[in-house]
Amino acid sequence: GCYHQRFGTYYYQSGGIEQSEYRTIAEILKNEGYYNGYIGKLHYGRNDKNINKRSFPLNHGYDYFYGHTSARKHYLIHNEQAEQVFQRTKKEFERTGQSLQKGPFWENNNQIDVEGFSTELFGKKACEFISSHKDNPFFLTLSFNAVHNFTHQLPTDYLKRNHLKGYRDWDPSKEEYMDWYEKGRYPNNPEGRQLYLGQLQFLDIEIGRVLDCLEKNNITENTLIIYVSDNGGPLGIYANNYPLAGGKYTLHEGGLKVPMIFSWKGEIGEGQVVENVISTMDILPTICDYTGAKIPDNIDGLSIKELLNGKNPQLKNDTLVWDTGFEQAVRVGKWKLKIVSDEAATRYENNGLVAGRFLYDLEKDVGETTNVAGMYPDKFEALKKVYENWKNQIKNH
Repeated sequence: GCYHQRFGTYYYQSGGIEQSEYRTIAEILKNEGYYNGYIGKLHYGRNDKNINKRSFPLNHGYDYFYGHTSARKHYLIHNEQAEQVFQRTKKEFERTGQSLQKGPFWENNNQIDVEGFSTELFGKKACEFISSHKDNPFFLTLSFNAVHNFTHQLPTDYLKRNHLKGYRDWDPSKEEYMDWYEKGRYPNNPEGRQLYLGQLQFLDIEIGRVLDCLEKNNITENTLIIYVSDNGGPLGIYANNYPLAGGKYTLHEGGLKVPMIFSWKGEIGEGQVVENVISTMDILPTICDYTGAKIPDNIDGLSIKELLNGKNPQLKNDTLVWDTGFEQAVRVGKWKLKIVSDEAATRYENNGLVAGRFLYDLEKDVGETTNVAGMYPDKFEALKKVYENWKNQIKNH
């Protein structure tokens, strides 16, 4: 509902949601009598195993949690022993690099070893949750790990059926992390695109399973469904954001612009394609509007209920600001300003980032190919002023 910078989070590895003054949608709906579940990946800033922090789901409005508190999780291995062996090997050979996150899942306050492919596990658990609570108001956040790295972690039978060799997990006893990592990334893995699409196929199947579950329980006409991605596809794992430039980790359109689908049988007209600029910040007030809950005063999003039901087709979130700490962007109408620091350009060169000051007309140039900052200096300065005012307002909050 609000800019995450308001509670100290700029980049995905920073901050969290410890400030209780900003209520989550789960907290709001809990007060309205909803039973709330969180299934899947939960990644709020620096996650850890501290179940007493507000960022743990059961401490900010959720009644049930099944999943993991990390940026990603191994798709196939979820047990404590495997993670301990991995960490011992990593320490023995003095390797640095990310964990493969083979550890157990959470179920409420308990860590449990489970067997199975995480995408299927999350879909199955979501259907169980829906079937158990179909007779009363419920809210479910279903956050699949797919198609996050590492996409090679697919079921063996799928690889065989599609004649794929697959790719090995990192073995700290044999190689450095980055040597292994780079061989699996674009353009070094000839099967990279097929592995990515494999993860996407499993995701599609499980979303279909959840929709079928709603239909089977006869609650489709009483359920608002919102589908959205948290960011554009990462180029390194063979995502394709064409015609948009760049991908995840950047403020290119390929990193920011994602599909968002609203569905409510009998309430929202089918087959609509809306080009109005909206934001994920608009989800919270929209849900409040549909459920009758009071929309909080300290948010930046707006309800798009009247856009969805056709009463206000011009409704849009016309001004949006992004700031990662080393890259900034502002969108006002068709114009987009982007400032990229040397640090950002160096860190994400493979994602097409170049240091500098940029202005784009997104109506004519959605691919951000032509920098018109020199042609429209007044427009550039006007958008820069929007950013400066926003930044001051965030600081003084």
